[in-house]
Amino acid sequence: MPIVSIIMGSKTDEPLMQPALDLLRQLGIEYEVSIMSAHRNPEKVREYALKAEDRGIEIIIAGAGSAAHLPGVLASWTTLPVIGIPLPTSELKGVDSLYSIVQMPAGISVACVGIGTSGVKNAALLAAQILSLKYSNIKEAYQKYRRSLAEG
Repeated sequence: MPIVSIIMGSKTDEPLMQPALDLLRQLGIEYEVSIMSAHRNPEKVREYALKAEDRGIEIIIAGAGSAAHLPGVLASWTTLPVIGIPLPTSELKGVDSLYSIVQMPAGISVACVGIGTSGVKNAALLAAQILSLKYSNIKEAYQKYRRSLAEG
């Protein structure tokens, strides 16, 4: 059963989000992938967020470009942790996305990672760190991953 939800605003975001999927798979974390836009399908986003926890989701990772409201809209409808990834899909190379995600009003928190590939990877790793507080197998996999970084 998936415990992480990866949500992207558009099908064209899939290649950008692939490193997160690869890392979650490597760490043995079950996930699901959905494509929905906070602007084009706001009701679908609301329904998804309201029902995510009941379906066993524990963390939502949302990648979006341009206005990048997706992580914030999801966070407004759930108390699950939401990790936002600013994707470099506009003329502003993700800076607009970063501002949209990082400037959440008090009371509706969204964790925000860096723009692009490093941020995509760090979102998966942050999810693993959070989940490792509850799941020893994820903690072991994450610690092994970190050791492999040190070994080069």
